[in-house]
Amino acid sequence: MKKKNVVIIGAGPAGLSTAYKLLKTSDKYDVTIIESENIVGGISKTIEFDKYKIDTGIHRFFTKNDEVNNLWSEVLKTQSKPAYDDNILNRNKKYDEKGIDPEKEDKCWLIKDRYTRIYYGKKFYDYPVKLNMKTISNMGFITFIKAGFSYLKAVIFKKKETSLENFYINRFGKVLYSMFFESYTEKVWGIHPSNISADWGKQRVKGLSIIKILKECFKKVFHIKNNSNTETSLIDSFIYPKLGSGQIYEEMANEIIKMGGNIIYEAKVQEINVDKKGSINKIVYIKNNKKENIKCDICVSSMPIKNLFESLKNINIPKKIYNSATKLPYREFMSVGLVVDRFNMKNDSNIKTINNIIPDSWIYMQEPDVKMGRIQVFNNWSPYMFKTKEEINDKVMFSLEYFCSENDKYWNMSDDKFIDFAISEAEKLNIINKENVLNKVRIKINKAYPAYFGTYKDIDKIKDFINNKINNLYCIGRNGQHRYNNMDHSILTGIRASEAILGLVEKEDVWNVNVEQEYHEEKKN
Repeated sequence: MKKKNVVIIGAGPAGLSTAYKLLKTSDKYDVTIIESENIVGGISKTIEFDKYKIDTGIHRFFTKNDEVNNLWSEVLKTQSKPAYDDNILNRNKKYDEKGIDPEKEDKCWLIKDRYTRIYYGKKFYDYPVKLNMKTISNMGFITFIKAGFSYLKAVIFKKKETSLENFYINRFGKVLYSMFFESYTEKVWGIHPSNISADWGKQRVKGLSIIKILKECFKKVFHIKNNSNTETSLIDSFIYPKLGSGQIYEEMANEIIKMGGNIIYEAKVQEINVDKKGSINKIVYIKNNKKENIKCDICVSSMPIKNLFESLKNINIPKKIYNSATKLPYREFMSVGLVVDRFNMKNDSNIKTINNIIPDSWIYMQEPDVKMGRIQVFNNWSPYMFKTKEEINDKVMFSLEYFCSENDKYWNMSDDKFIDFAISEAEKLNIINKENVLNKVRIKINKAYPAYFGTYKDIDKIKDFINNKINNLYCIGRNGQHRYNNMDHSILTGIRASEAILGLVEKEDVWNVNVEQEYHEEKKN
């Protein structure tokens, strides 16, 4: 029996998961992935500069979905013994007896404690905000009381959730919203939360609220054992690949090749041809400045919906739907990776760190006088991302992270100019001194965040057109569905797409991942 050609556009978490599960489950398909870059992982990739490894954004690995957990555990094994930094700091962890030693093998998940804070008013606040004495001290007693009454008002007088601003106020009150959400949200999206759909909050924050935070605080104070219903945003541990977030996807790509799959790198899709029956039958792409084409029986797309519609050929698309799809808004991501021999921010917590640097995995920068949105400290992720693991003893590797729009003045800055700009902001916040910078790199990610404003209001009509007019197309992942999914949900859309191709689930099930609020918040036994 002749095999069907499955063409997957994009070698990010979703696309790789589709190929991996399909090839692992069936031998009836020839699978080809078309990837525009020379590396897999999409926005979750790890890049190398001067033998240092750095992630393109923040990617912690945690899920309440068994299918995703099983996939992860097939590709990498969890650490069974202390890592290099664990030994130095005498950390006690619950290691996996059936796992591997990270000091001897690379295909390893490290077990990491989460510690994340907000930097606001030149003070650190725990994230999510904890109602403890430090928070009261930082806020000041009067502001704390105002925040309490503001929250009570929000409980009694609920706002209609017509915007992301109202969504946040309903859950935290106006005072806490203004302190911890308003400025950061505007940095991320470039517009005020009052102009953003509440769908974003429902997608990312879901059930998180003051009540949830109080419950978690109560459990910890009175040593009540946690259960599976912990809000995802409140988890305090996760796993992480020894060599950076992209390692899991590099290993998946290797397995896909071993199983007979093919990955075409540095190839940009130009045309997606649809026949008279409403099926995609050919995909044209550009590689090495030459047009190539590939026959297609089934197409799986993780490319941005905007680019998908621009590529569709020989299909009648209503003008309104085409305009809405091709004008969907996105935000771009940029970061500046730095290696320094001195880090000015000191550890004011009770968490022990090497050289007493801050213990944070990442920090949300709420300071309104800088454009910087986050800081990520790779010393607190993995020592094996340095040139040599020993460098963690006297160097700090971190990234300054920014959100912008394509072709705005920041996006269009030269690498040197933008790196200087980022370093100047770091100096302004007394994070580092410029003379202590040893290595530096700039990273740009186009269409990193599908946005929930503008023509997003027409997303259901766009989705209906895709599902009803193109019968062999499956849209997956964050950009493929224009949905701000977590990484595990993007992976799950890929798993569902493979199942739909195999006839095990319906096409609509691919879109239903992370739609139900309960799915994201808790796992029920």
